[in-house]
Amino acid sequence: MLSAADLPETIPVFPLPGALLLPRSRLPLHIFEPRYLQMIEDCMKTPARLIGMIQPRSGAGAGKLNTIGCAGRLTAFSETEDGRYMITLTGVSRFRLLAETTGFCPYRKFTVDWSDFVADLGAPEHDPGLMRKPFMDLLKRYFCEEELRTDWESLGQAEDELLINSLSMLCPFSPEDKQALLEAPSLSTRRETLITLMEFALHGGSDEDMM
Repeated sequence: MLSAADLPETIPVFPLPGALLLPRSRLPLHIFEPRYLQMIEDCMKTPARLIGMIQPRSGAGAGKLNTIGCAGRLTAFSETEDGRYMITLTGVSRFRLLAETTGFCPYRKFTVDWSDFVADLGAPEHDPGLMRKPFMDLLKRYFCEEELRTDWESLGQAEDELLINSLSMLCPFSPEDKQALLEAPSLSTRRETLITLMEFALHGGSDEDMM
């Protein structure tokens, strides 16, 4: 496990709409663009092997990014016969963008601030307010509505953080909703946001209605 002292001041970032990474969660990625293939190769040469996942800012113009993302450590890597990479990032800590670095590089790199998210480096969170039965009942209705499938036995036995974070990452919410889940200050707040989003979807609302 990385400590605060291991976190670099500058990291490469991978802007990807709708892709959510959370601390201690795993995100599989299929890398095929040349600039990101180079990013993976460069990342593997660094001690921390960190890549910052971040979402483009909706409606803000080309190249504009949200200010908060989550860095993941490259923990699995394989190469296909045609040169693509299959990787897994394991979430380490959220970060706040400070400034983009200059210089020749095919991908984007930023100096970042980790200080607001020190708790991300600690032990897994618990959610004392999670009421399992009503939460799972809502989840089953949502999955039925969205025609999603899952292993309900394994999901029901998952620890609080694994349950809530996995659902936040996997459910088909909009990029803006994924960003709200990422920025939730605690696991309890993320669970409350998740419930709101599922209930809203079940009532047939739209993003415009929510705004």
